[in-house]
Amino acid sequence: MIDVSNIKFSYPGQNSLVFNDFSLRLEQNRIYGLLGKNGTGKSTLLYLIAGLLRPERGTVTVDGAPATERRAEMLSEIFLVPEEFDLPKCRLNEYVRLNRTFYPRFSDDILSSCLSEFGLPENPNLQELSMGQKKKVFMSFALATCTKYLLMDEPTNGLDIPSKSQFRKVVAQSMTEDRTLIISTHQVHDVEQLLDHILILTQQSLLMDASTAEIQRKYVFGYRTPAEMDSSVIYAEPSLQGNAVIARRQEGQPETQINLELLFSAAAQGKLS
Repeated sequence: MIDVSNIKFSYPGQNSLVFNDFSLRLEQNRIYGLLGKNGTGKSTLLYLIAGLLRPERGTVTVDGAPATERRAEMLSEIFLVPEEFDLPKCRLNEYVRLNRTFYPRFSDDILSSCLSEFGLPENPNLQELSMGQKKKVFMSFALATCTKYLLMDEPTNGLDIPSKSQFRKVVAQSMTEDRTLIISTHQVHDVEQLLDHILILTQQSLLMDASTAEIQRKYVFGYRTPAEMDSSVIYAEPSLQGNAVIARRQEGQPETQINLELLFSAAAQGKLS
């Protein structure tokens, strides 16, 4: 379990706080979607969990251990895929040889399977790859570490449409019962089929912390004509298909697929309280 308790954080030289008295608890065996506007602290939160940033006040613990201590046992169970990164001038097998020992459950089979799904060779020269290919290789390595906690910051940025589908497939295939994945993203349509829990951040606070099952129990998503708009509708936006709406789910209504963009807009405007 990851426990963020009453943290305060700001970057040096900036007057505004990123977090102030912010708390959050993350359970295992979940795929969290971390959503929010630019500057609301999504990436910062991932770096605090990984122990790469230190809160001014409050605590961040990973399975009871302070993240800031970055103990070896914690680091072997957590992997961060940042939005921007670079890879060394070597082949993949050399990179794996140098880094796999930090992760006791590293799986060659998962690495090979992910590379195959992404259409990549088994042992590419990392410096000869495009940025999109490097991202696929790095995510394949991340999934192969089999860490308990996997943090991904904008993982689908730079991927083409087929690669985004491949990404969803390799993540789904690599999830296990004791694994927790936190995906920070603006590209909500790329990941909405994967997520089972939604976190929506606003400046210094948490607008939503709910499972997708809970959201689907309470709301329905769809399109309605002006004549179909009734008191059950709590948020609507015009679209080419009619009004895109979130409505209170009535007894007997079937569940609908969550529209994350609509959900985010409704939460940001306080329509879901």
